[in-house]
This record gives sequence, structure tokens and C-alpha cells, in this order.
Amino acid sequence: MVKRKMGKIEQQTVNVLKYQDERLKSLMRDSRETGTKAEAEIGSLESIIRERGIDPRSIGAEQKATRPQAIIVPKWEELCEEAERAVGNGCKLESLFTSEEIKRNDAYIAQLEDEFNRVHSLDHIDIAISALAGLVGALINILLVGTPQKGKSGLSAAPLENFIREKFEEVFPEEEMEKLANSKSSKVPYDAQDNRNTREYVSGLSAYYHRLLSLGHDPLLGFVVGVFDIITGRMTTIDKDGNVVCQVMEHYADRKETDVFTALVKQWTHLKSDITTSMGLPAPLMSVFNLFQFGSIGEEEQTIAEIVQGMYYEGYDFIHFCAMSIPVMVEEIIVRISYAIKRIKEGYRVRDSIPFSTDREKHPKLKTMLFIAHSSASAINAGQVCFSKNPMAINYPEWIAFAKYMYLQLKWVLAEKEKAREDYVNGKLDEEWMRIEEEANESFRKLCQDNIVIFS
Repeated sequence: MVKRKMGKIEQQTVNVLKYQDERLKSLMRDSRETGTKAEAEIGSLESIIRERGIDPRSIGAEQKATRPQAIIVPKWEELCEEAERAVGNGCKLESLFTSEEIKRNDAYIAQLEDEFNRVHSLDHIDIAISALAGLVGALINILLVGTPQKGKSGLSAAPLENFIREKFEEVFPEEEMEKLANSKSSKVPYDAQDNRNTREYVSGLSAYYHRLLSLGHDPLLGFVVGVFDIITGRMTTIDKDGNVVCQVMEHYADRKETDVFTALVKQWTHLKSDITTSMGLPAPLMSVFNLFQFGSIGEEEQTIAEIVQGMYYEGYDFIHFCAMSIPVMVEEIIVRISYAIKRIKEGYRVRDSIPFSTDREKHPKLKTMLFIAHSSASAINAGQVCFSKNPMAINYPEWIAFAKYMYLQLKWVLAEKEKAREDYVNGKLDEEWMRIEEEANESFRKLCQDNIVIFS
């Protein structure tokens, strides 16, 4: 049974109800005793009347109009004080019900909890949709995205990734990007390709790795750290050994900007000029993995940082990240569209079935279905990496999605679900209470029509 601490008004209400309940029971007992005596007396009088030849039914045949009665309604404060004097101030709601009524109440609350669980529980169709979405995404990742490999003509992978790379090259042609890279509008202070122009030595800084080490080249962090570097004339790096180095680039002082908007434009322009180069931009937050100087992976017992650095060298770049994001988007699309179709068939309005939001109040099953889909795809990807022993097979966007939905699912199961169930039950009980209040108010209105009500 759902229990909650009563507030002051609720406690007063329970006290008054208990007091009125006891008064009503007392009046009913007195009425039964008085009624029994009255019936005996009436029977005796009727016998006497019949002996005199008078029909009792003829007496009072002409009904007189009922006079309105004066009903005095006490103040709530006075009623509360009277109730507290009679029954105290610690009455419990359960004391108003018999044991049978409490059992029925508990059964009703259990029914409401079952309703909540059914709303949030997946059926076999929901699970099948989620599992199918994860399987489709994993197959697209394995068969159509693949892993990039360096060849004579540059990086190549499976058909879908090759298509994405071609589209990037069409949008950002090599000739135009070279001109853009050489123009002053894209020159930034953090673009040192070796240690010849640095004040502090940065381990691993080279033409191959400078974009992985420099946080300004990160497609996500760059719009914070990179803009800061452009305004201050600095270069912020995490070197191959995991050391964070932030230094003023005196040789690139002419590349500074004082205006934030201009710095943002220059940041975008520089990232744009680097996106289709042979050693392109790293995947978002890939530079942060340089801090992970631990682990003993593989035959060479490499650290996580060394594994990530090798992946970047082999072509695990921003374009590959975009290609790997497609299977993740396909999983989202399959789950959300299937969810919407199923809800419409179940009788929900189209407006209430469009799954743009994952709010559990609007779409109670959607987050769980997405969690299952991304869990399935991540599990298959983990098997692929273990089987091939190739870290290039890791689908980074898929694991980001899995981590996100795993956190949301754990938060729901461990922290939010119980409170949501309690709110659902209390909401239904509040609706019942409102209905009772409306019935009581309607009865009081009818009473006021036939009598005179005086509020003290």
C-alpha cells in the first residue's frame, strides 16, 4: 500500500472525519434504540385507535408543507478544535475503515500498481523491434561501413564509408581546401606541426599527430578550447605521454583574434580546411584518450592512449566517425517509427504517437526499447572486435549511444521508477478524492436549496 506523510490540512481532515464517523455511529445506535421503542408505542396506539373504529391511515392524510430548517455550519477551525478534543490529533486514515475495506483498498492500490507496470513493460513485439533494430545497425556497421585501410589512393573501407568520404570530398574539394589552409583567414595559433616553434616540448608533436594532440582540432572541444587559444594566442595540447601543455605561441602572434565572433569563424574555417586532408580531424573527444596512460592490451601490451593513437594513424578520423554514426541513426529510426506505428494501431492519436521526445510520461516504453537496441548493437560490435582483435572495428558512436541509454535506464530502474509508480497511484487516488468532493459539494448544494444555512 502506498503511504505518504500527511500534511497539516490532511491530518486535520482525517481528525474531523474520524470525529464525524464516531458521532454518526453513535447517532445510529441511539436511533436504533429509540426506533425500537417508538415502533412499540406506535403499534400500541394503532391498536387503541382501531378499537375506537378509526383507520390509522386516515390520520395525517393531508400533508402540510415542510418548513425549512436552519442549519448552522461551524467554522473549520472550530470544527478542527472540537474534533481534536474528542479524538485527538493523531488519527490515522486506516482507522476510518474496517479490515475488509482496508483489504479492498490494498487490492485497488495493487491493481493501480499493476496498471503502471503494464504501461512501462515491453511486450514481445516491443522486444522484437528493439532486437531487430540492433541487429540491422550491427550488420550495416560490419558490411557497409567496415574499417578504413590505407591504400595508394588514400583511405578506403566498405561501400557506405567510401560513399561518405566521396561526398565529403565533393563538398570540401582538395584544391579549395589547400587554398583555404594557406589563407590568413584559417591560420590559428594552435596549428604547430612540430616543436620548432614551441616554448615547451610536446611529446609526439608531428605532422601526423598534431591534430590528435591539439585540443583545438577536436570537432567538439575545438569550439571551446580552440576559440580560447585563438583569442589568447596559445596552443593547448595533450601529448603522447598524457601531459597537458598550454603555452603561448609567440611565433604565431599574428594569428590571434580579439573578437569572439571572429575567433569562432576562424575556428570553423580552420576545421573545414583540415577535414579532408590525409591525416584528417580526429573523432570528437578522441584527443582526451591521450590521458588514458594505462592498460596492457594485446601482444604488445599497449596502453589505451597508444591504441587510440595507432587507430588515428590508420585512418580512424572524423569522416569515419560520421560513417559509423549512420548505423546508430538507423537503429533510432527503426525503433522510433515502429514504436509510433504500434501506438497508432493501439488506438493512440497520431500526435501522441510521434516519438520525438523520450519523456517516459509521454512515451513510457521508448527509452527502454532504445536501450535494448543499442545494447544489442554494442554487444555485436564487442564480439566483432574480440573476434577480429582489431580496435579499428570499434564503433565509437554506438558505444556513446549505449553509454547514454544505459545511464538513463539505470537511473530509471534504480531511482525514478519507484517514485513514478507512487506518483501514478497517488494521482489516481487524488482523482477519486476529487470525485468524492464533487459528490459531497453537490449534496450540500441540494441541502442549501431546501433549508436555511447559517455560516458561523
